[in-house]
Amino acid sequence: MAKLWAGRTDGVTERLADDFNSSIRIDARMFEQDIRGSIAHATMLGAQKIISSEDTDAIIRGLSGILEDLKTGTLKIDPASEDIHMFVEQILTERIGEAGKKLHTARSRNDQVALDSRLYLLDETDAIIEKAKNLAKVLTDRAEEQQTTVLPGYTHLQRAQPIVFGHQLLAYVMMLLRDLDRLNDCKKRTAVSPIGSCALAGTTYPTDREAEANLLGMDSVCLNSLDGVSDRDFMLELLSDLSILMMHLSRLSEELILWSSWEFRFVELSDAYTTGSSIMPQKKNSDMAELIRGKTGRVYGDLMALLTTMKGLPLAYNKDMQEDKESVFDAVDTAKICLDMMAGMIGTMKVNRKNMRRAAETGFINATDLADYLVGKGLPFRTAYQIAGKTVAHCHDTGEVLETLPIEEYRKICPQIDADVYQAVDLDACVSRRQSFGGTAPSSVEQQIRSVRKLLS
Repeated sequence: MAKLWAGRTDGVTERLADDFNSSIRIDARMFEQDIRGSIAHATMLGAQKIISSEDTDAIIRGLSGILEDLKTGTLKIDPASEDIHMFVEQILTERIGEAGKKLHTARSRNDQVALDSRLYLLDETDAIIEKAKNLAKVLTDRAEEQQTTVLPGYTHLQRAQPIVFGHQLLAYVMMLLRDLDRLNDCKKRTAVSPIGSCALAGTTYPTDREAEANLLGMDSVCLNSLDGVSDRDFMLELLSDLSILMMHLSRLSEELILWSSWEFRFVELSDAYTTGSSIMPQKKNSDMAELIRGKTGRVYGDLMALLTTMKGLPLAYNKDMQEDKESVFDAVDTAKICLDMMAGMIGTMKVNRKNMRRAAETGFINATDLADYLVGKGLPFRTAYQIAGKTVAHCHDTGEVLETLPIEEYRKICPQIDADVYQAVDLDACVSRRQSFGGTAPSSVEQQIRSVRKLLS
């Protein structure tokens, strides 16, 4: 079949070359955005008297019918078509005749595909934002349930200081809030219309780019036609944002994997989000969390693929840029399913408070509080630090913990220690005293929850 672009060549290519050149298996998902863009373009052409009002009406009716037929399945996308843009234009011309051939006036596939990509990613970014908000809300709800659940906080994966589980969960909410900021900011640079840039140099027709952009809900138009057709920064920015988002999900996945292991047993993931072993009947594997962790590398790869594609391209459009959509669509799909999966896992996991408490009681994570107690007795912090360290070493040798070490033993190490030391090293008291802004005290966690709910609303 001869192509719409036949002219300089006869438009006939080898079947293998057709398949190699075709992008419809990737860009077919943009049919709604392509038709929206074409309706706006036809409206602008009519308003500027570039085409007649009769042709404008026929084009808009034809495009609206194609959109409805594609949505209902009455019309199937032809996989032999070169891309979604050519497919829609061919069907339109078949349905309304010569008027359909006028749609492409003052437009190139170069600015058309750039517009479709921006419109599609604006819609998808909104969907990702809603899913990220939902996960943040689920985490916040679970944090509110766990405001007084004490467990060890870790550094270097070693027990460090006592915290509450709600505080730990809220740390991931803060990451998601930054992700939401980045995604919303990315939308500002995506909502810039390239349409009217044409192939690279603009057009001789009296177009109204601002009016066309307004019809599409875009915030502005690109100021340079060369940049308009060759810019893919908005894709790279979204890929970067999604890479950071996936890194956050991967860190949370790693914690879920650790927490649900037999060694920790801090949480138990729902059967709905775990699998068994094909040979070991006792196993309950955190496969969904592991897959999220694994798919993070996939999204990183999508970012690196497009960065590598773009790094050596001269202005303006090059066919290399057809490779942009597969990477960004894959990252979008991956982020969306991973956000849904994480929300399900967090929302249904069981929290084993006893095991968290037991771990907190056996790791000397209140040693800093002992040092702070000694500072309150008038000792310099470094001296207090050394005494606390000696006390921990003594407990380790005798099988005691700071809460159970007899007062006589304490006084052998440091005569300034009195019976009030037990209140100082009590785990609940240790947590409750950390009321500094952003700290782990239940009162501080409650304040964080209120702030998060306000931001998410």
